[in-house]
Amino acid sequence: MPDFDELMRQGRDGHATITPDWGQGRATFGGLLGAMAHEAMVRRLSDDRPLRSLAISFIAPAAPDGDVTVEAEILRQGKAVTQVESRLYQNDQVVLVALGSFGVSRDSVVAVEPEPAPDVKEPEGGYPMPQMEGVTPDFLRHYDMRFALGGFPFTGSSERTMGGWMRFREAPEAITASHLVALVDTWPPALLPHLPKPAPASSLSWTMELVHPLPAIAPDDWLLYQATIDQARDGYGYTRAGVWTASGELVALSRQTVTVFA
Repeated sequence: MPDFDELMRQGRDGHATITPDWGQGRATFGGLLGAMAHEAMVRRLSDDRPLRSLAISFIAPAAPDGDVTVEAEILRQGKAVTQVESRLYQNDQVVLVALGSFGVSRDSVVAVEPEPAPDVKEPEGGYPMPQMEGVTPDFLRHYDMRFALGGFPFTGSSERTMGGWMRFREAPEAITASHLVALVDTWPPALLPHLPKPAPASSLSWTMELVHPLPAIAPDDWLLYQATIDQARDGYGYTRAGVWTASGELVALSRQTVTVFA
């Protein structure tokens, strides 16, 4: 079965074959699809300006046992920022639309340090993500995750925050922006611990930002993730999250609109 890096190479070529080990219920892991969209965008760039923001709408489920077509188009290239749109198709249906903003650094009088990382136990002291047949998504076999904040999914927790440590189970050759896109989306929605038993849920939209200059991240480094529920009602929830290195450097920010069917 193709690993993450192989699927990224396929995405750059515009056509990829998804295998069931990347499944998330009846759909494909959204972080993988978002990373493939990013790869297609990068191929269209005429320079190496880095990803600043990626906004994704999940239009329809992409089956985790079929082919996807990946397209990208530059909408505008300015002196500092390039806007690129990417679309993923399966069986001639749009399954994902993404808008990426790539921007060069500029001198500015504005300089504000990020909020500090949450204080949590070390990865070795966290609780491994449980693997439960029919409950835990198949794609999580590719990741090593340790709970350090909040409750486990489907435990009826009332806490607003959830998260812990994460990294690829098999370290890639290097951590690129595409690897970070996928890692940011690895954790289950922060709403799931509030459910007393398993129920369907999925991301409706997702926006993430990479913070530059990116800190150095080795392929086997742990990253810390914390998500907070801002509000949830009527089958929709709104969450925000941050990602930090083990030394407390901010890597990425994320926001999601989540649908839950319970």
